[in-house]
Parts: sequence; structure tokens; C-alpha cells
Amino acid sequence: MIRSLLNWRSLLALLAIIIVSGTIFYSQYLARKIAAEERQKVEQWVAASKAILTSTDLTLPNLIHNDQQSIPIIETNEKDSIMGYINLDSADAESDKDFLYKKLKKFRSENRPLEIRLSEKPYIANRYYYGHTSLLDEVRYYPLVQLCIVALFIFFALYSVTVRNRATQNQLWAGMAKETAHQLGTPVSSLEGWVEMLKESNTDPKTVQEIQKDVDRLKLVSDRFGKIGSKPRLEERDLVQQVQSMVDYIRKRATGKVVFRMQVSDKERIIANISGPLFDWVIENLLKNALDAIEGKGEITVAIRQLEKEVQIDVTDTGKGIASKNLQKVFKPGFTTKKRGWGLGLSLSKRVIEQYHKGELFVKQSEQGKGTTFRIVLKK
Repeated sequence: MIRSLLNWRSLLALLAIIIVSGTIFYSQYLARKIAAEERQKVEQWVAASKAILTSTDLTLPNLIHNDQQSIPIIETNEKDSIMGYINLDSADAESDKDFLYKKLKKFRSENRPLEIRLSEKPYIANRYYYGHTSLLDEVRYYPLVQLCIVALFIFFALYSVTVRNRATQNQLWAGMAKETAHQLGTPVSSLEGWVEMLKESNTDPKTVQEIQKDVDRLKLVSDRFGKIGSKPRLEERDLVQQVQSMVDYIRKRATGKVVFRMQVSDKERIIANISGPLFDWVIENLLKNALDAIEGKGEITVAIRQLEKEVQIDVTDTGKGIASKNLQKVFKPGFTTKKRGWGLGLSLSKRVIEQYHKGELFVKQSEQGKGTTFRIVLKK
């Protein structure tokens, strides 16, 4: 798949280079050709202007002179004082005193002027500075326009390939998750049967109760995997109670050297639209990551704040922190610094929060040796 994508990119890049290079060379050829024709027309117009001054038969010179209606020309004397102009906007020339001199400076930088010498001693001459037609400008800018079109074409082509690959990958993950849920169903059902048998025997009720909790937990995990790939139903839930239940669950499975803290804003209830099972799974993932980070000793703090337009949930640990080079990788599928695990927990958590809950999940801050804070943002 990766090799195929690279081949696509290489082919598109090569095609773009060929198209743009060919267009640039051809447009430059056309531009030089049009520029030569324009200069020839200006030379004819200047020759006609000279003939008007010296000839008695003005029929042809007037015809050539009047026929030139596309190329802008400014006439000056030998000191470059402006004497007249054609094919420029007279309204702009009248409203802006510097308009003609700006055009003269531009024409001087673009083309060599043509000159009619009226006298050698003293030196008297008429000079003619000219610019380009709109056609020549269009030909020169055409490669840039085409380059933008080709770039957009490549962007959308690569985007479509990426979307297709992502959709295929998502289908694969969803299929694996549903199959996992299906495979878990049989042993979970069997365990439920064994729990019922333990209840009828003389087994310690507290032991049976704890086993029942773990079986219920397995059922919940199986249910979560079965729902991956399906659009979850969001419901109004109390985030304080939802998060507290997960903190209590993880606290029972942590060592006595781990301190859990809950910090909630002044409101006792903070309501948000969430999918209970999926949101619990995200909080559980973050808490388990925090436990791994502190390596059995330290503090884990969960802070919930209700703002005007959003709710923020911070999960902070006093663990080893994340190296700066890994901050951009923590949410990528397969990335993990643990000896065990698939590196999918944070990636799937981010997907649950951003795609299903339309929120955000990111690393708020992390410093090696001091700890990490993950932040969840839910829109109200």
C-alpha cells in the first residue's frame, strides 16, 4: 500500500513537472514572438509619425497612425518631458498627475525607446516609449495560472488517495474490533454462568461480588469493541459522576502508593452530551497511561472545569513525562514506548473525542521527570 502510494506521488510529480516545463517554454516562445511583433508595430507607427512631419502624401502614414489602437505609447522630447500619449486611460491621466510619469518609468524598464531626430545641432528629438498589450501579459502569466491548476489537481488527487486509504484502514480496524467483540462473547457468557454457580455455593459473597464486577467489566469492553465503526448515540450525562466512577475503578487496581485527586469547579454537576461507554473508555485509557507513567508511585489528578462555551477535563500525572521528539507521535497508531501493547489506545481515544464527540484531545504540557497533562475539550 505504501509503495503504491509512493508510486502514485512520483508519477503525479513527474507529470506536473513535464506539463509545467512544457507550458513555460512554449509561453516564453509566444511571449518573445508577440513582443517582436509589438515592437515592429511601434516602429511602423513611429515611421508613420515621421512621415506625417516630412511627407506631402499623408494617406498611408495616417492609415498606419490611426490603426495602432492596442499598444500604449508615450511621446517625450529629448529630455524625456512628456509631450503626448496614446492608448492610455485619459481619465486616470487627468485625475493623477503622476500617472503618466509612473507609466513612463515602467515603459522605460520594459523596452528600449524609439527615436526621431529632428535636429543634430542643437540636438532635438522625439522619443517614443511603449508598453505591452494585455495579450502579452496574459501569455506571460499563463504558466503561473496553469501551475496553480496543476498543483490543485495533484493536491486533490493525493487527498483522494489518502482518504481512500484511510477509509480502508478504518474498515479494517472496525472489522477487527467487531471480531474481537464476537470472540469475547463466548467466554464472557461462560464466566457469567460460573458466577451464578458460585452464588449458589458456599463461596464468600465478597469474592463473588468482585468476580461479578470483573465479568461486568469484560462485558463492557466487549460492548465497546462491538460499537466501533458505528455512530454512537450521545446523551446528556453528568461528567463529574462519569469521571469519578472511572477514577474509583482505577484506584482499586492501583498500588497504595498512588494518590488520586479530583478537582471540580464550583458546580456539583457538569452536563455534556457524550456516549457513556466510549467516554469511559477514553478516561480509562488516560488514567492507565498515567499509572504506567508514574510506575507505581506518584499522583494522578483529574480536573474538570466548566467554561462559557466548553468543558475542559485535564488528566495530570507526576510521572516520567514525554520526550519532546515524541509529542507529535503519541496519537499515531502503533506508537508506544511500552514493552507491551499495540500503541492504539491514545489514537483511538483521540478519534472517539474528535470524530464522535466533536471535541479535542491533546497533550497540554509535558516535561520529562515532572509529568504530563492530557486535556479533553468538549463543546457545550
